[in-house]
Amino acid sequence: MTSTKKNFLYNATYQILILILPLITAPYLARILGAEKIGIYSYTYSIVYYFMLICLLGINNYGNREIAKAREDKEKLAKTFTSIYVLQLSTSILMCIAYSLYLLFFVKENIEIAMLQGLFVISAAFDINWFFFGMEKFKLTVTRNSIIKVATVILILLFVKTREDIWLYTVIMAGGTLVSQLAIWPFLKKYTKLVKVKFEDVRKHIKSCVILFIPTIAVSLYKIMDKIMLGNMTNMSQVGFYENAEKIINIPMEVITALTTVLLPKISNLVANGEKEQIERYIKKTMEFEFMASSAIAFGLFSVSSIFVPMFLGQEFVYSSIIVKYLSVTIIFISIASVIRRQYLIPHEKDNIYIVSVILGAIINLIINSLLIPRYQAQGAAIGTIVAEFSVFAYQAFFVRKDIKIKEYIK
Repeated sequence: MTSTKKNFLYNATYQILILILPLITAPYLARILGAEKIGIYSYTYSIVYYFMLICLLGINNYGNREIAKAREDKEKLAKTFTSIYVLQLSTSILMCIAYSLYLLFFVKENIEIAMLQGLFVISAAFDINWFFFGMEKFKLTVTRNSIIKVATVILILLFVKTREDIWLYTVIMAGGTLVSQLAIWPFLKKYTKLVKVKFEDVRKHIKSCVILFIPTIAVSLYKIMDKIMLGNMTNMSQVGFYENAEKIINIPMEVITALTTVLLPKISNLVANGEKEQIERYIKKTMEFEFMASSAIAFGLFSVSSIFVPMFLGQEFVYSSIIVKYLSVTIIFISIASVIRRQYLIPHEKDNIYIVSVILGAIINLIINSLLIPRYQAQGAAIGTIVAEFSVFAYQAFFVRKDIKIKEYIK
């Protein structure tokens, strides 16, 4: 079996695990915590997520690509890893200070939960998954993440028993992420080491990281900002309804996009070696798979949501079934855009197309949210997400139409 097939199987296995675990925790938490408490967790996490994003500064995609290019030269690999990580550690320290100031001066409600969410910011400082993805060591990351995920579920079932246990749920989720990031560091020495680097070695990565950071922030505006806007314009229950609907959509999405995640370092390496025909073959196969899988899942979820969601989450979340219907449409757009982004734009360093597309999506989403959320609440946020995701897909598809025959796959 080729390494690509193995990596896909490892990553797909992990994504299936991610698929199974929420099937256990989501209905349990929906009934134990209820819409309002889930909304509080989702709202506070949405804010801390922005601090985490700045910690990583686009390094997940950039580091993955650069490690894939340098992995055949041990000296270059060590220098590349160290210089990128020094940049990550520097931004993480700054964000830990910034989040502390945010807690001190801006948080008026749910301060305890917001403080516990700070563990996510600390965990971002130790996140070096990008190195192992670039090395195509998916088995290692999958095994570690699987163990931590299962342990997290067990702890939730054992200790989260009432609505007042939201703080325990937050500790388990944030603490589990921190432990997960720390657990992979002992394996680093097998592949590379930290070496002495100059400021110039670190500085040269800043521009490229920021370029890839801009679309990450833009994407977050229509992935995460929805919940912040809902929390500020409506109430925490609406955030809870939207959060659980999005969770149901994300479960199959993780499995569908597993292949594009695996192939990013593979194609980055093929681009570096000028293997154009091989790249085209990978894109063709992946595009066919993504269209088939995403279409089936989107129509399936739309059809069964009215029956499935109340049965799965409980009668308190009947409203979430309407949101699932809306968001199911986005599965097709996200899947195809994922292929274009991870198998063409990022490996070929065509970052401008990617950046403009997601900025366009973010602007459209913010405008629609501002107009529709006050009147239609969570449904308004869902409409904004649909239009934003379609805009991103359409823009990217238009600018790569000469290299990727999107029309043929649609037919």
